[in-house]
Amino acid sequence: MTTLSALAFPFMDKLCQAQFTNIDAFRRVQGEAIGLLGFGPNECDYHVILSGSHWRLRKYADYDGQSSLLIVPAPIKRPYIWDLAPSISVVRYCLDRHFRVYLLEWMPPLANGKQAGLADYADRAISECVTKVSHESQGSRPFLIGHSLGGTIAAIYCALEQGSVRGLVLLGAPLCFAPGSSQFRDALVSLFPRTLAEAEIVPGSLLSQVSALACPDAFVWARLRDAVLSIADPTAMDVYARVERWALDEVPLPGPLVSEIVQLLYRENRFCRGTLTIRDRSLGPSSVRVPILAIVNTSDEIAPLNSVKHFLDEMPIKETRIIEYPGEVGIGLQHLALLAGPQAHARIWPAIFSWLDM
Repeated sequence: MTTLSALAFPFMDKLCQAQFTNIDAFRRVQGEAIGLLGFGPNECDYHVILSGSHWRLRKYADYDGQSSLLIVPAPIKRPYIWDLAPSISVVRYCLDRHFRVYLLEWMPPLANGKQAGLADYADRAISECVTKVSHESQGSRPFLIGHSLGGTIAAIYCALEQGSVRGLVLLGAPLCFAPGSSQFRDALVSLFPRTLAEAEIVPGSLLSQVSALACPDAFVWARLRDAVLSIADPTAMDVYARVERWALDEVPLPGPLVSEIVQLLYRENRFCRGTLTIRDRSLGPSSVRVPILAIVNTSDEIAPLNSVKHFLDEMPIKETRIIEYPGEVGIGLQHLALLAGPQAHARIWPAIFSWLDM
């Protein structure tokens, strides 16, 4: 496989970085055009109650639910994948079940500013948000729920501050990055050079291109097959178009965060090996002592069962559960099916709330 080092790793090249920044802008214009056809996000009302240099905390609705839920999205693209439309909105689903719902929104990095790394995301940002949510809930600890790398980041926080949350729900969130744990992981590691010079900002379209190179079936061919299979089903086509509109909404990421995710997690598997260091502490499965529910889409090549099960098996507590789900047609990207799939909302989300209510 051709490595990105053989291509001079474009985000380190200023000209190529500028080109990808322009591609970001072009893809956002494409997404806005799809939105004008009626497939844009239809989000719930919210207000911002706290913010930091690279994040802000959203609060939805203003009624007092019995329990609080803090959503931790992946730091890639926009968080409205959690709230695409009324019929496939995780946020609305949670509100309808009388939870206080908060969402940690990752903001685009500022040019020429100090850029955030993994500790800024997994430690400082989540810690401030959990403290705020607990204060608003009269000291009651919230549940955390994270999708993809958002779940990975939330799990790292739980390794640091396990006493501050009631439980953790992981949706397609990889925790183990050992060789062979997923084809996506192995391909991604082979694409990136072993030594990454740090860029201040990494364009989102570069990450989209690398993901497509690492797993073309998931990011290219499966999406095309899904489009064909969705043509005869208006509901499936509506969801497919909304997901495609979201996928075009590129957002840049801080260079240090990308570098540390690739090197420390994907390449060196430090979190699962118990050697990830934050606050001068070594973190791993033995550090996580909160109940965990993990949902695994068996059709998802990004976070398969092998990327979760070994980590949970190594935890010192046994209050863990894995629910497997076969995926569904009309999503485009199976990695997003747990958030935007009508079948997931009908079958999986009731099971998630049964676990939360235990």
